Amino acid sequence: MPQFQLRNTVERLDKPSSYAMSKYKKRRRDSNSDPSTRQPSPDLEEKLKDASTLYIGNLSFYTTEEQIHALFSKAGELKRLVMGLDRFTKTPCGFCFVEYYTHEDALDCLKYIGGTKLDERIIRCDLDEGFSEGRQYGRGKSGGQVRDEYREEFDPGRGGFGKKFREGEGYGEEYGEGQ
Repeated sequence: MPQFQLRNTVERLDKPSSYAMSKYKKRRRDSNSDPSTRQPSPDLEEKLKDASTLYIGNLSFYTTEEQIHALFSKAGELKRLVMGLDRFTKTPCGFCFVEYYTHEDALDCLKYIGGTKLDERIIRCDLDEGFSEGRQYGRGKSGGQVRDEYREEFDPGRGGFGKKFREGEGYGEEYGEGQ
């Protein structure tokens, strides 16, 4: 009799985000090189088991804290809300962290609010291991999010074209610009 494996048809909501997984894999890779220099960190699934913090992505640059608070407080009482900021200009750059008092409220938020629209944008919600100082700033070279630097299409909710496109880096060279 052939063996078969049961799989879920619906993805788990409390799975780690792609950012958290890449960070975790990088730590594991780095810790394998010299295990004596790094303390063993708990497994990512273990960290997220009781997580009450959510990473909220794909927000408009014009979404306010009040709008986010009004939407996310429907899933439970908010403990803290931290807006993601451009590192240099200190203006919102399209993400935030929402912290609830309980893990159950965070899961309810994933269930009911993740994938809904806010300011005409479908927002992304992921469980996060917890907010720490410094994570509120964008990691891109221009101070915002990395993905916004390379965007070629016009997106009015995220500041128009990407920074590289606006500066003309790598664009127009096929026409002999500057010669």
